[in-house]
Amino acid sequence: MSACLLGNEVRYDGGHKRHPFLTDLLGRFVEWVPVCPEVEAGFGTPREPMHLVRAGDGARLVTVRTRLDVTNQLQTAVAARLRQLASLDLDGYVLKKDSPSCGLFRVKVHGGSGGARDGRGLFAAGLAEAQPLLPLEEEGRLNDPKLREAFIERVFAYRRLRELRARPVRAGDLMRFHACHKLLLLSHAPAAYARLGRLVAATKGRVGRALLDEYATAFMEALAVPASRGRHVNVLQHMAGYFDAADADSRRELATTIADYGRGLVPLVVPLTLIAHHARRHDVRYLLDQVYLQPHPKELMLRNHV
Repeated sequence: MSACLLGNEVRYDGGHKRHPFLTDLLGRFVEWVPVCPEVEAGFGTPREPMHLVRAGDGARLVTVRTRLDVTNQLQTAVAARLRQLASLDLDGYVLKKDSPSCGLFRVKVHGGSGGARDGRGLFAAGLAEAQPLLPLEEEGRLNDPKLREAFIERVFAYRRLRELRARPVRAGDLMRFHACHKLLLLSHAPAAYARLGRLVAATKGRVGRALLDEYATAFMEALAVPASRGRHVNVLQHMAGYFDAADADSRRELATTIADYGRGLVPLVVPLTLIAHHARRHDVRYLLDQVYLQPHPKELMLRNHV
């Protein structure tokens, strides 16, 4: 994570941008690795502010007042830090928005008629290229409950995926991993869900590195597709179909709750809690094994707000 979000006083003005959700709540479940590319490049704190300036098809990092081009100095530090981070088995990364080094989306690039918000910080760009499957997000976007839940869902999914890939994988291992993630994938990208299913079904014996890499890429790309309310409703209705043994009133109550979620009257956690109750009561093992029911720690309460 960008070190300033942890409360480290590394900003250009000597301050910080501590993010309480990341430090106080999510911090109970992850180990943060603080990074500040500008400090690590030797720019010091406090320091003259810098911004991106358009240069051909790219951008250069230039100090605001003295107009010094410090791109090479930063890129040297970035290259060294990226090599180090590659050895740390990261599960996700939160970056500081608008930063000319760490901004991930819509960073302002100056030049021309006032510039445009179409850039990406130099460190963020290097990180995205070096680790294309790593879940990345800006702290500002985490104020949106849907984006927050989606990012943290990807972080924990990536962790499970890395644990799978850390040992020799046989077809049965991949099938079990895929089976428990089926409904999670379906809530994001039905087409990718079908493609991954075909890939796993054709797997025999020991899974080679190329096939596992193909699965991992398609798996993370699928989870990067935003889960919509409509797709959640489809998954919830699919799960409700497993409760033929439930009495008519219980099935009616569940159908009504799912419909209420579809209309935006209740958050996702409400129908999911009811489904989990029925799955336990009727011992529907397939549903109880689904990561979709709890893709991240319940203490984060992320699905209370989506």
